[in-house]
Formats: sequence, structure tokens, C-alpha cells
Amino acid sequence: MGNSDELKNRAIVTVLGKDRSGIVAEVARVFADHQVNILDITQSILQGIFTMTMLVDLTASDVSFAELQHLLNQVSDQIGLQITMQREEVFNFMYRL
Repeated sequence: MGNSDELKNRAIVTVLGKDRSGIVAEVARVFADHQVNILDITQSILQGIFTMTMLVDLTASDVSFAELQHLLNQVSDQIGLQITMQREEVFNFMYRL
């Protein structure tokens, strides 16, 4: 599962909304612009509803976690999607079995 320092530098990003072209590109652009590495990504489309989950590494990011959330919120507003980002350690705590 990774050590504590790794978990602090990683986040889970979820995207949900009506499918349209460019969703992955818009979200990935924010990360590329700020040196956030996408470690894993999965997406699916179910009857026109787009869902995507990403695991990202924030170690080299040139902005704070809060600023990154703000930038993702701007993308969310622009393209009409729900985008959430949580630190991996918080996500694991919230969804432990």
C-alpha cells in the first residue's frame, strides 16, 4: 500500500458527468501544467455518463494541494463535470473495509 510519505504525496481524483470529447485532456492538462504525474487511470462510459478515477503523484507539483483543487474546480465549472480530489491517505481511511 506504500509508506506514509508516499501516501501524503498522492491523491485520488474522480470525475463524473455527461460524456463529451476532451474530458481526459482538460483534466490531464491541469496536471501536466503543474508537474503532477498520473500514476494510474481508469475510465468508463455507461449510457452517456463518463466516469474516471486517477491516482496522481503530487511530489513534483509546483502548486499547493489547495491550489490544484481550485484549478480542478475551474475545469469542473467550465465543462460541467464533478471533479473531486482527495489525498490518498484520507481516501484509504474513509473507504477502508
